[in-house]
Amino acid sequence: MSKPKGKLALYWAASCGGCEIAVLQLDAKILDVAEAFDIVFWPVAVDAKVRDVERMADGEIDVCLFNGAIRTSEQEYMAQLLRRKSKVLVAFGSCSHEGGIPAIANLNNKNEIFQTSYRDTPSTENPNGVYPQPETQVPEGTLHLPVFYDTVRTLDQTVPVDYYLPGCPPEADRIWDAITAILENKLPAAGTVLGDDTTVCDTCPRKRSEKKIKEFKRTWQVIPDAETCLLEQGLLCCGIATRAGCGALCPQVNSPCIGCYGPNNGVQDYGARLMAALASVIDANSPDEIQRIIEQGIPDPIGSFYRFSLAHSLLRRKKLAKAGE
Repeated sequence: MSKPKGKLALYWAASCGGCEIAVLQLDAKILDVAEAFDIVFWPVAVDAKVRDVERMADGEIDVCLFNGAIRTSEQEYMAQLLRRKSKVLVAFGSCSHEGGIPAIANLNNKNEIFQTSYRDTPSTENPNGVYPQPETQVPEGTLHLPVFYDTVRTLDQTVPVDYYLPGCPPEADRIWDAITAILENKLPAAGTVLGDDTTVCDTCPRKRSEKKIKEFKRTWQVIPDAETCLLEQGLLCCGIATRAGCGALCPQVNSPCIGCYGPNNGVQDYGARLMAALASVIDANSPDEIQRIIEQGIPDPIGSFYRFSLAHSLLRRKKLAKAGE
C-alpha cells in the first residue's frame, strides 16, 4: 500500500511574486513534489479558497511555504490561519524572512506612502484626495479593503516560524534540499535557517587579495574585471557579510552581491555586520577621509546596508510621530 500524500500549502503576502516563480524552477522535480504532496492551497496556481483552509482541522497541512512580509490586516490573518493549520511553517524567501524590499517602506508612515501613491505621482489625478479606506459605503452595500499598516513586519514578528529559507528568491537547489529534508524527516532543530553557515565570499570563485578600499564606485561607473574580487575593485559587494547558498551567482556575472540571503548564524543585525566588515577594509588616514569615501560611494546607506533586512534589524523602522506631534 502506497504511503499517503502529505498536504502542502503556499501563500504570497507582501512580495513581488518571484518566490512563486522559483518553485516552478524546480523543473521536472515539481513532479516529485506532486507525487509526495497534494497542494491544498496555492492562490496563484490552484483554485482553492480561504474558506477551504478555514474548514481544515488545525495541523492538517503538513508544510506551508509562506513568502512575503506582513503589510496588511489580510496578510496578518492569513499568517495566523496558516500557522494554525500547518504542522511546519517555513518563512520562504527574503521578504518573509527579513522583511525584504517591501520593508524599506518602514522609512515612511502610511500617510506619507498614500500621499506619494495617490496624490504626488505625475500620472495621478486625484483632486479630492481620495485614499483607500477599510470600509466604503456604496449603493450596493459596504465595500471592504484590508487595513494598510504603518509598519511592515516579518513573518516571525507575526506568528511563530519553524524554519527559514532565505533568498530573493531562494535558489531551486535550496528549495529542493528543503523539500528533501522534509520528505526524509531530516529537518534540523526548529528555528534553523535552511542554508549554509558560511559567506558568499567563501563560495565565490573570484581572486582575492588584501582589501584596501580607497573609494567605492557605483555599478554604472565601471565595467569590472571579470576575475578579481568586486569589493577590491571598489564595488559595494555584500558577499563579505551574506550567508552562502546562492552559489555566488551575482558575482559570477560581474554583478555585486546585494545580500538577499541575509546574515549568518549568530548575527543579530545584518546591516551592522556589513558596515563593520566594510569598515575593516577602508584605507583612509583620517575620519574626514572615511566620511568622504562613504558619502561619495554609498549615497543610500539604508538601501545599501538594509535592502532586505530593515524590518528584522535593530532599527526596524523610522520613528513614528506620536499623536498630536
